[in-house]
Amino acid sequence: MSRESDADLPGDAELPGVLSESLRAELIAFRRDLHMHPELGNQEFRTTAALKTRLEQAGLAPRVLSIGTGLICDIGIGIDSDIRTTGSDGDDTVGGTWDGVRPMLALRADIDALPIPDTKVGVPYRSTVPDRAHACGHDIHTAVVLGAGLVLADLHRQGLLPYPVRLIFQPAEEVLPGGASDAIVSGVLDGVGRIIAVHCDPKVDVGRVGLRPGAITSACDRLEVSLDGPGGHTARPHLTTDLVTAAARVATDVPALIARRVDARAGLAVTWGRIEAGHACNVIPQRAELSGTVRCLDLKAWREAPDLVHAAIDEVAALHRAKSEINYIRGVPPVVNDLAVTELLASAMAARRGSYAIEDTEQSLGGEDFSWYLEHVPGAMARLGVRTPGDSARHDLHRGDFDADEGAIGVGVELFTAAALLDGHRV
Repeated sequence: MSRESDADLPGDAELPGVLSESLRAELIAFRRDLHMHPELGNQEFRTTAALKTRLEQAGLAPRVLSIGTGLICDIGIGIDSDIRTTGSDGDDTVGGTWDGVRPMLALRADIDALPIPDTKVGVPYRSTVPDRAHACGHDIHTAVVLGAGLVLADLHRQGLLPYPVRLIFQPAEEVLPGGASDAIVSGVLDGVGRIIAVHCDPKVDVGRVGLRPGAITSACDRLEVSLDGPGGHTARPHLTTDLVTAAARVATDVPALIARRVDARAGLAVTWGRIEAGHACNVIPQRAELSGTVRCLDLKAWREAPDLVHAAIDEVAALHRAKSEINYIRGVPPVVNDLAVTELLASAMAARRGSYAIEDTEQSLGGEDFSWYLEHVPGAMARLGVRTPGDSARHDLHRGDFDADEGAIGVGVELFTAAALLDGHRV
């Protein structure tokens, strides 16, 4: 990916919107409050209310999504008199509904948590909700977009925001096929020209971001298979359908068949997470079940995957005289970063912290429903470093002990505010 040299970019002295220490402290406190009160997808009522209250205090006009949780908030748009409101500090609002003229840059955060226990020790902000934890960094993402919104609202009051910006606080990212689909139906992309997001990366030091044009995540679908047969005695497998063997062959042969029916560069992989059959050592069962995931690095191959997987399972099952029933649950396509928007993020980071703060990142096999937005508008996701420099401990995503260096919040705010300012001069 080509990047402009630091000499071609404005520095902090020329680019407004530097995060104040008071706001930095407030955002850390806000993040900790979310971390202590995690909510699952489509249940983020407390989180939505907290965001709405803080944005309204800043004189903004956030709107809760029609699905009941999550919200959007526009900054720097035309405001009709019938939607003008007054913030708690007496200032006129700087947000309303899109004026239908200038395309907005959207900043997206996901706000839901995971259904796992928080196993961290020694931190005052550990989850207070049993079996619920912000173990994927969504609380960090939320604080970043909130902070960027507050900074950009202040810049708009000063006449320094060149183009309008929309904040999107999206529910249910962790719920297949992802809350982004419902958010799009609710109209969050109406008037949006580009969209950007960050995702915490515990392999990247705080103060740095990872960027990659093209696919940066994998497609991820869920697969559930049941095999049926008449059952029988293990002494006479030739007289019935040996379902345990059939299930074992599906588990081993289907991934191998798929690997030979698509281009290896597509990275289409079937991986099983559960297999279950039988209850007695001398009884051939009547039913066997398998479940797993289908991941794919290539968008075209992902679209063809259901037919390929169905055919492979049916072939193997039929070979062993088993009847197959397949439930293929569409998840999310890969996040495919637009080159121009990726370069915008690179320019924004270089303007704030220098090009040394940017690193190339690899494509992940994880899924992210940010991809649904990119089916409609160009955009890009950056990997936000959350590892404390020098920390050798591994605090991976989706683990109960996951935590992030909170310095990442300020870095994310700087990235988004600079992107909004630079984007306004390039549209």
